[in-house]
Amino acid sequence: MKQSLKLIISLVFLLFVNTTNAQNGKILSKGLVDISETPVWRMVSENDVLKPDYEHLNRLDFYAIIYESDGLKVRGIIVEPKAEGKYPVVIFNRGGNRDYGQLTIGTMVMVMSKLAAEGYVIIGSNYRTNDEFGGVEINDVLCLTETVKEIEKADDNCIGMMGWSRGGMMTYLSLKNSTKIKTAVVGNGVADLSAEIDFRPKMEAYVYAQCIPNYWENKDAELKKRSVIYWADELNKNSSLLILCGTKDTKVNPKQADLAANKLSEIGYNYELRKFETDHRFSDKRKELNDLLIEWFNKELKNHCE
Repeated sequence: MKQSLKLIISLVFLLFVNTTNAQNGKILSKGLVDISETPVWRMVSENDVLKPDYEHLNRLDFYAIIYESDGLKVRGIIVEPKAEGKYPVVIFNRGGNRDYGQLTIGTMVMVMSKLAAEGYVIIGSNYRTNDEFGGVEINDVLCLTETVKEIEKADDNCIGMMGWSRGGMMTYLSLKNSTKIKTAVVGNGVADLSAEIDFRPKMEAYVYAQCIPNYWENKDAELKKRSVIYWADELNKNSSLLILCGTKDTKVNPKQADLAANKLSEIGYNYELRKFETDHRFSDKRKELNDLLIEWFNKELKNHCE
């Protein structure tokens, strides 16, 4: 009798766990966004008509979503082609921390829309409110591999990723914790958080210490958890990686790209490093950046899924 009771309790527990996990990534709300009613419209239009360089936006739909991650409601954005079809997915990991650098429709328009117009579904997260800067909110990114199963035009077996700045750290962590990412791009990301303190000391006082739980008590351990150079051998070996570096970057030390590249070379990882004489945002290299992203994801993602 006791064994039967234990079995029933175990089954109920497993059912509860599986049901809870099944909710991760679930879309709770989804609304079509009219970009002409967003702040970015002033930058991409003239006399209420899209400028020539942004006419591709006519071929895209933008959605604001709320999805579930660890029982929390997390905000995100989807960009997809209007044309019918099944498209590869690129998860976009934003930079910044907490409210700084929030993912907006404007971000997607300026950074990811050219890629989307080439036949990709783009999805990104704003991460949970309690930002641990590379802590538990990595689940908010990983959950998106489940979210895309609810997107009719998304090929959930063909997923890539792109992360910029802090988003680069999130991308490295994703490649460590998931086998679903077939290729990734990291732009001006940090590979060793401890080394970055010397380059930009304010990051420690105003970001690391304020976001990372028990930072001062566990500083070394917590920084290593977020620094790919210490666990590069745990990255998904079936994926590939493009590292982009702006040599005039003042927000992230350009040497961080070399740190990552050197470690990946040591372990024989499939990667490329491209350097550009530009700033953190690639402000004067936007066309080159768009062309490179399209070239990379076509070669490393789309061609492998067809």
